[in-house]
Amino acid sequence: MAPSRSFPNSEELLARSLKIAPGGVHSPVRAFKSVGGTPVFFKEGKGAILTSVEDKEYIDFCQCFGPLILGHRDPTVHSAVLEALDGGWAFGTCEPYSLELAEWIIARVKHVEKLRFVCSGTEAVMSAVRVARAATGRNKILKFEGCYHGHVDSLLVKAGSGLAGASASDSAGISGPMISETLVASLDDEESVRRILKEHGHEIAAVIIEPLPANYGLLIQRKEFIQFVADEVRKVGALVIFDEVISGFRVALGGMAEVLGMKPDLVTYGKILGGGFPVGAYGGRRDLLDLVAPSGPVYQAGTLSANPVGMRAGLATLKKIESAGVYSILESRTEKFVSGLKDLFTRSDAPFTVKRHSSIFWIHPENAGERKKEIRSLAALPTELNARFAPLFKALLAEGVYLPPSGYEVGFVGLAHDDAILASVLEKTEKALRKLGEK
Repeated sequence: MAPSRSFPNSEELLARSLKIAPGGVHSPVRAFKSVGGTPVFFKEGKGAILTSVEDKEYIDFCQCFGPLILGHRDPTVHSAVLEALDGGWAFGTCEPYSLELAEWIIARVKHVEKLRFVCSGTEAVMSAVRVARAATGRNKILKFEGCYHGHVDSLLVKAGSGLAGASASDSAGISGPMISETLVASLDDEESVRRILKEHGHEIAAVIIEPLPANYGLLIQRKEFIQFVADEVRKVGALVIFDEVISGFRVALGGMAEVLGMKPDLVTYGKILGGGFPVGAYGGRRDLLDLVAPSGPVYQAGTLSANPVGMRAGLATLKKIESAGVYSILESRTEKFVSGLKDLFTRSDAPFTVKRHSSIFWIHPENAGERKKEIRSLAALPTELNARFAPLFKALLAEGVYLPPSGYEVGFVGLAHDDAILASVLEKTEKALRKLGEK
């Protein structure tokens, strides 16, 4: 491997970046706006470790916001990528690598009868929604406040005031007509779903939901609620779309659909699917996917879709997950790690706790007397979440632990986080809490 390059420090790089990119970054959360301070610029990753341009090592729980379930530069995936590069990194033609990955998935994920690869989770969601509208001849989409589905115009909305399901823009630049086609319900609230379906059920093409919402904290839903939503929208002739960009291949090979024992009509994937490369997919019922061009009238295309490097990295990742028994390993490690964190917070009387599902965890502040409170919706989120999370983030960063830089983001435990590394993180956390207590 080539020797590591030398770079200016993070502050100098940020100053340069601010001149050429919005906020100095190419994705907002990287800017440290939620926690304050200068974002760390990293030059290398290996296993559970990220190395900054200042040559400081950090134990990384961001893991590229989820894709790197095996860790940075996993040797198995690394070998597959090098072999792929030797054969060419983009063809724009038919090739066998996407076929191999698709066949592997379809053989194991029973609710995916056909699929189409794209380049991101956002693109997958956009395409699945288009298919649903074509299949039903309807225009409106029902989503939930607290679920994030990428930066698709029609889904970058939030609950508005007034009529049931009324929406408001969650971003500048989204047109009123676009916003009006999206209805917003509350998570963990059957009555909000009933109200919207009573008034708009005949107009709704599909409901889209993260069956494990993990973009506004970890809002673990009751199975009964997810099943209720699916049953009720199907009664009005609408389709069910599971957004499993985060949970797909993370909680099980079949994602949350497998965990819940449910069968969505359409499902979207990303993150782990590409083994760290920009890959997404949408899939589901055969009849629905057959509506997509060139088989049917729903147009969707992509120059770099099914890129051979991403296809081979993704297949190598998924095969290793299966053969190495990764899910059971991560379940055990994450449970022990989270238990250790909770114990530290309790013993130090720190106003934090941790939620987890499989290998996803969320450290968040809590109000007095709320240690047993279940947080399943935005209304139940702790007050001043980012402001209260920021000191802990900075204290852990100083100890060489890199969490996602926002109180709303979740962390990920991967195969590279072995017992020794996780034990060292608990030691570092204890030091960080002690220093916070001294301030």
